[in-house]
Amino acid sequence: MTDSTVTLPAGDVQRPTAPAAPRRRLVDHSLVQLTLVRYREFIREPEAVFWVFVFPILLAAGLGLAFRNRPVDVQRIAVLASAPGAQALASALQQDHALSVQVLDDSAAARALRTGEVALVAIPRGDRSVTYRFDDTRPEARTARLLVDDAVQRAAGRQDPVGVAEQKVREHGSRYIDFVIPGLLGMNLMGSGIWGIGFAIVDARKRRLLKRLIATPMSRSEYLASFLFSRLTWLLLEVVTLLGFGVLVFDVPLRGSVVQLFAICLLAALTFGAMGLLIASRARTVEGASGLMNLVMLPMWVFSGVFFSSSNFPAAMQPFIQALPLTAVNNALRANMLQGAGIDALWGSLAIQAVWLVGCFVLALKLFRWR
Repeated sequence: MTDSTVTLPAGDVQRPTAPAAPRRRLVDHSLVQLTLVRYREFIREPEAVFWVFVFPILLAAGLGLAFRNRPVDVQRIAVLASAPGAQALASALQQDHALSVQVLDDSAAARALRTGEVALVAIPRGDRSVTYRFDDTRPEARTARLLVDDAVQRAAGRQDPVGVAEQKVREHGSRYIDFVIPGLLGMNLMGSGIWGIGFAIVDARKRRLLKRLIATPMSRSEYLASFLFSRLTWLLLEVVTLLGFGVLVFDVPLRGSVVQLFAICLLAALTFGAMGLLIASRARTVEGASGLMNLVMLPMWVFSGVFFSSSNFPAAMQPFIQALPLTAVNNALRANMLQGAGIDALWGSLAIQAVWLVGCFVLALKLFRWR
């Protein structure tokens, strides 16, 4: 049977098509095979496996250790030994467990203050007064000044007119590691979706592999959809790996529904995958695609609240920031994990992601070129 031909948009070439009935069976088979190819391409790239699975864990471990909850800092101070009443002042200051007190002579005290070994030198005077010698440009010196003066005044019999009490609350969810794990997950979903899919398409186009696929009974929608389907398997591994590390090592809370959490991640993966398809739809070189990807992702790295809250930016910028897909993903992840929010509280963030997903995929289908 003679194949018929169909005219494609400008930039493509004519490609043979099989009769309708056999083509339907080939379509189903080609989509499965294309998806399997995506799996094989990813597994055979150790660099991709490292950046998707290993790097986020190393980054989370480093940030978690660097910004872990630590005990109260002890301020090191010195009392001038040659001053009258030095021992009495040192004994009074040692009652405060936030102070580490040394009694030093003039030269040793000056050297310790100059080299930063102590934050403050207290010099008692014979007229029941104390002089504080410190560098006011050092935050720890200003803190030491407040602590020392409070201890001195209490030792002298000061009475506070208002009684106070303390209730110390330490709850998971308020730590920096609790904030940053959802941000890292969102950033990882964005990176693996845009970089992983975009580079694979551009590399295939550069090596003229796409040109050979024109002669097959495969449409562009099937080819592009295979990338999105392949993301589903890697998505499960990405989420389980990073969240599992955060929960097991740092006890990061998961207060919301796990099913809803995976639904948020699924929508995010498809959204960023569609963005990767759109970026790679016309790019012919890896360098050109890399520039476009950095142009798209850089604003989200900065503004979308990965490592610090996006609310730190001015109010005039918030409409732009909140419309970014990574901002919507991070907001939804934190609301689910840290606040236990239900789907009714997440619809705004999910709607933003859905708009980006549909818009980018439709444009990618329209703009995609095999060559």
